[in-house]
Amino acid sequence: MELDCLDLTKKTDEYFGKVVVLKGWIKNHRKQKEFGFIDFSDGTCLGNIQVIYENDLVDFDEIQKYRIGSAICVEGEVVKSPKAEQDFEIKAKKIELLGDSLEDYPIQPKRHTREFLREVAYLRPRTNLFQAVFRVRSVAAMAIHTYFQERGYVYLHAPLITGSDCEGAGEMFQVTSLDLDHLPRNDEGEINYHEDFFGKKTSLTVSGQLQGEAFAMAFKKIYTFGPTFRAEVSNTKTHASEFWMIEPEIAFCDLEELMNIEEDALKFIIRYVMEHAKEEMKFFNQYVEPGLLDKLQVILDKEAVRITHEEAIDYLIKSGKDFENKPLHGEDLAKEHEKYLTEELFHAPVFVYNWPKDIKAFYMRVNDDLKTVAAVDLLVPGAGELMGGSQREERLDVLLDRMKAMKVDESELSWYINLRKYGGCVHSGFGMGFERLLIYLTGVDNIRDVIPFPRTPRNCEF
Repeated sequence: MELDCLDLTKKTDEYFGKVVVLKGWIKNHRKQKEFGFIDFSDGTCLGNIQVIYENDLVDFDEIQKYRIGSAICVEGEVVKSPKAEQDFEIKAKKIELLGDSLEDYPIQPKRHTREFLREVAYLRPRTNLFQAVFRVRSVAAMAIHTYFQERGYVYLHAPLITGSDCEGAGEMFQVTSLDLDHLPRNDEGEINYHEDFFGKKTSLTVSGQLQGEAFAMAFKKIYTFGPTFRAEVSNTKTHASEFWMIEPEIAFCDLEELMNIEEDALKFIIRYVMEHAKEEMKFFNQYVEPGLLDKLQVILDKEAVRITHEEAIDYLIKSGKDFENKPLHGEDLAKEHEKYLTEELFHAPVFVYNWPKDIKAFYMRVNDDLKTVAAVDLLVPGAGELMGGSQREERLDVLLDRMKAMKVDESELSWYINLRKYGGCVHSGFGMGFERLLIYLTGVDNIRDVIPFPRTPRNCEF
């Protein structure tokens, strides 16, 4: 019978003494004069299965020539292993070569740096680390869909091509069909976008939030989960030019309820991943970030602290610590500030809400003090900001004043403004970068190593 390695490892007792067929790849091949050992994997579970073959096989000499990386079909008996570290092994009756691997196969059975593996990103999923990373990525994605689907949210596929800049930062990739060597121009010498494919200037989206708000006004609860793009020239460990975002939008929801949803969602996702990727999480805890499971357990065990931005700055000032970035009222929090609040002061996740109006986006609801907006960041121990959200500005006059003050083009967002004219209501939403969540869940600290094929400045390989 043909099995996957996952089937065999889950129900080993059922298969002892039975002949099974497995198809996968050679991870390592240790050859002796009268027998040989193959470390075998088909990618369905973490770790390898040992295949032992002896010289009584007709094609023994040919099997000994099989190289690392080759695809093979193994037919053999499941037997108990004499080694304590493994429960079983396969005693081969037949090993067939399905796809040869050349001598220069880069993934040899030795330690490779993550930097090297990025250079062969099309092969790195065959290593234990990246098998674990991308299986957890899959499980975490399922956790996100499960959480929102079970709670009645509608999954919105927000457009990837847009004519508006949600964040107002201008760091967007332009989309055009114009001939860049012969750009059409108007009488003023400016590029004539009326001749472009969409008849206007368009870009890749930085967020599906605005479209999400439109659908929340019809379905009450929606979420987006898809790729977003930033043309920000940044080469840090947490920035990429293409990444995935989760963005729920909820009608009839204020800032307080939004924080409840954020905390509940995060705890659900962590529990789900710890339950459905146990071996991978143990692997990360042992080899990548010792103490990872304890760090995640803190999130599950403790209720998040809730403080205003003003209170956060006061705590930082009163700490007496010599921060590299001096904490100031009206200014953003630095990483070291987030670390102090979560890891030294509260030893728990921390919601920081009611942020200074002047450093936040136009769509965030202005508070009664006229100095702050109903925005919130969720800070977690070991990572800092993980989620960012706000109650959206539902008042038409206030939204228009904010857009004017921040020089946001009303003509490009007339449809968004109209949402306040036609049955608008109190509503809120948040965004969470999927890759930043994965960094937190796995302990793998570089965003390039939790994305299958990373897109960063000067890098668009594979």
